[in-house]
Amino acid sequence: MRIAQLANFIGPASGGMKTAVHALGEGYAGAGCERLLVIPGPNDARTSTPMGDVVQLRAPRVGGGYRLIVEPWRVIEVLEDWRPTSVELSDKLTLLPVARWARRNGVGSVLFSHERLDDMFTMRTGLETMPKVSIALLNRILVRSFDTVVVTSRYAQREFQKVADSAGCPMVRVPLGVDLETFRPHPTTPSDVLRLTHFGRLSREKSPHLAVAAAVELHRRGVPVQLDVYGEGPHLHELVELAGSAPVTFHGFVDGREDLNRRVAAADVSLSVCPGETFGLAVLEALASGTPVVTADRGGARELVDEASGAWGSPHPAALADAVLHVAARSVGARRAAARTRAEQFPWSATVESMLGVHERVRRTARVA
Repeated sequence: MRIAQLANFIGPASGGMKTAVHALGEGYAGAGCERLLVIPGPNDARTSTPMGDVVQLRAPRVGGGYRLIVEPWRVIEVLEDWRPTSVELSDKLTLLPVARWARRNGVGSVLFSHERLDDMFTMRTGLETMPKVSIALLNRILVRSFDTVVVTSRYAQREFQKVADSAGCPMVRVPLGVDLETFRPHPTTPSDVLRLTHFGRLSREKSPHLAVAAAVELHRRGVPVQLDVYGEGPHLHELVELAGSAPVTFHGFVDGREDLNRRVAAADVSLSVCPGETFGLAVLEALASGTPVVTADRGGARELVDEASGAWGSPHPAALADAVLHVAARSVGARRAAARTRAEQFPWSATVESMLGVHERVRRTARVA
């Protein structure tokens, strides 16, 4: 198979998408597939790697350091030259013409839906109706344009299920994985302080405000607590103001997965509390580090946490604080072992195997429209 991965909207904080694209590409190459990766960048460039060629196309900045390919015909030119048997897109807007090109040319097409747009836009804007109506129309177009839609959780699946069924578009749920070698438990020292951590982009759709507010609530109750926040984003100043005099430390971006692993492994509980998270790679990375996770009682991240490896509560500071105390009351050894055991159910090898099956099916069934 010749698989072309198209990763648009890449920026300094798109860690989850970069991790998934890299792990899948490594798996495709390891399985003997030819793989091409197309990404946006400051200029045109082509690089050969052990995982296949990487084509960087000149793309403008669109805010926050992100770049977005806005000339889909340039992507099509690359694909016409490389001749893939299937294409995998995570972009739902600007690269839609690529899916139409694939159908006209008998190339299989896969939409890898990394986010749930309806809830994400609601969380960003505070608007309930108009964004969801527009996104529902977009989803109808998407399921008619792609041969298969891949989602990462049951929560994400609910966004597409009805329109995919009505269009006869297959939908496959493929959970993402975690690097179990890089993220692993480390010995910890006992502490009288409840050590919490939150890592990820500090933007509203990731709900870092909830994590900070939960720590503030615990501090208000007189619980000796320390929250360490790792990441950057546009709402840092709001979070600093929200934390006030509570023991919350903002460390910024951690450059190095091994370093991040050690910091997360040193915590007693990791807070990944976004109720609109489509999957939650940060959840798996914390669990693999032996750190139990408290999450919201809805969303894709909730599906990764079981009763032994963490807890959940409604997306409100008091409920999440209660969940933290529930986890902290368990024995340290038991909760850390349970966290690691849960993460081991999500190796990247399983994700790659499922995606290879998807690409083989769309390659085999693709027809020239």
